[in-house]
Amino acid sequence: MSILSLVEDRPTPACVYNWRIYLLAGIASLTSCMIGYDSAFIGTTLSLPSFKAEFKFDSMSDDMKDLVSANIVSCYQAGAFFGALFAYGISPFWGRRIGLLIASLVFTLGAGMMLGANGERGFGLLYAGRVLAGLGVGAGSNFTPIYIAELSPPAIRGRLIGVYELGWQIGGLVGFWINYGVQTTLPESHKQWIIPFAIQLIPSGLLILGIFLIRESPRYLMIRGKREEGIKNLCWIRQLPADHIYMVEEIGAIDQAIEELSSTVGIGFWKPIKAAFTSKKYMFRLFIGGMLFVWQNGSGINAINYYSPTVFKSIGVKGTNSSLLTTGLFGCVKTAVTIVWILYLIDHVGRRNLLLIGALGGSVCMWIIGAYIKVAQPTKNPSDHLSGGGIAAIFFFYLWTTFYTPTWNGTPWVLNSEMFDQNMRSFAQACAAASNWLWNFLISRFTPQMFAKMDYGVYFFFATLMLMSIVFVFFLVPETKGIPLENMDMLFEMKPWNAHAKVLQRLREDEEQFREATKGVPLEKAPQPAHVENVEADRVVYE
Repeated sequence: MSILSLVEDRPTPACVYNWRIYLLAGIASLTSCMIGYDSAFIGTTLSLPSFKAEFKFDSMSDDMKDLVSANIVSCYQAGAFFGALFAYGISPFWGRRIGLLIASLVFTLGAGMMLGANGERGFGLLYAGRVLAGLGVGAGSNFTPIYIAELSPPAIRGRLIGVYELGWQIGGLVGFWINYGVQTTLPESHKQWIIPFAIQLIPSGLLILGIFLIRESPRYLMIRGKREEGIKNLCWIRQLPADHIYMVEEIGAIDQAIEELSSTVGIGFWKPIKAAFTSKKYMFRLFIGGMLFVWQNGSGINAINYYSPTVFKSIGVKGTNSSLLTTGLFGCVKTAVTIVWILYLIDHVGRRNLLLIGALGGSVCMWIIGAYIKVAQPTKNPSDHLSGGGIAAIFFFYLWTTFYTPTWNGTPWVLNSEMFDQNMRSFAQACAAASNWLWNFLISRFTPQMFAKMDYGVYFFFATLMLMSIVFVFFLVPETKGIPLENMDMLFEMKPWNAHAKVLQRLREDEEQFREATKGVPLEKAPQPAHVENVEADRVVYE
């Protein structure tokens, strides 16, 4: 099996995996470039001597410095939390495409406001701009994953949603290195620290232009009653005519799912919200989706992203340049393993196995790093160079990165974008994204205080949470790779550790029966595939 081979739910024409689907995913994923860049650049920008000098950090107490840094970082996450929720008010009425445009415009306005900040004006414009930018990326984190999921053929759905994660890492890579660049090439000045803030405008500007090249989600159009337009968009994306058997099956499955949802949950703004809090099956999946981001943030990733200089200082790395260089290498490792995750791991190893492997390996690394800091106490015993133990700690930090990045970094976004019904997907993604930004906010807000009070205990805290996530995933999270979106109900009815194989076998048997039954039958008279007709019959009643 080659690295790009596919695990399919049914025979799929090669033209379905075409350049258009990757183009649409790439343009939409510019939202994650905006997010990734911010998560990487802001912590290192705050550590630049020019920034500290202009805003008079030297005149502040240590506690005040921690408070100001935490406020600058965390008000962005606070805005993103509300942006993720507000996005649900846009998505059902205006769609994914317009939603992405609104998100990029709001972000651009916020990023522009940040450029007006300086020492004389204080932090006001910086705070306000970061809240607005947060609103934009919070909304984008809702729209992008579900937009990509609704476009994707099942066999490469993980890979395509992974493009969203790749955008995050590319933005982060630029963000981690930009401050090293300005620190080593420019004199200390207002210009030195304002350049990293200005670069935020590049991905948001590209997204605004790209909106005019992408098409609306076919599934969204069909559920809004624009069936012909939806079929037209789907045929354009798949590069197949509407009467091709592959398209007949896919359109039939979407039609059947919409009809069923109309008669059960209902379509509109309020009905999915009501269903989310009255249906046990939806409550269970919302619980899983929200908790995945609890465990993701409990790994310590956002403490590292936003306060990487503080993290490396705790290990024993000294000097601004050394800290920025080490942080830049961290970004390189993350980007490299994300590419492997997209090309192979997510659609071959699968979502569930990746989460289990990443949590175990990452926890072990965190225990080792914490143990080194407890024994060596590098901040209390400063040295001009890293000891052998310090080098080993750095190694295990990068090893933790290779465990975490291709597992917990993007996989929760993939799962949340694919495990809900069509009319629940937007509301569920709003809840999941809000959960991410809530825990992101809490971690970013209190990380400086945690390092100040807990020292090595911070690493033990994150290591313990990663161990706890293993139990959660093993008993509650099924494998979703290769399962069509319209068949997720069937998957979640079974025990998570054996559901995937059983559902795929059932789909393949139904496919064989369907093709046998339609030999010589005109396509317009062909019966629906069994896995579409019998979803209701196979369902366990939750209510």
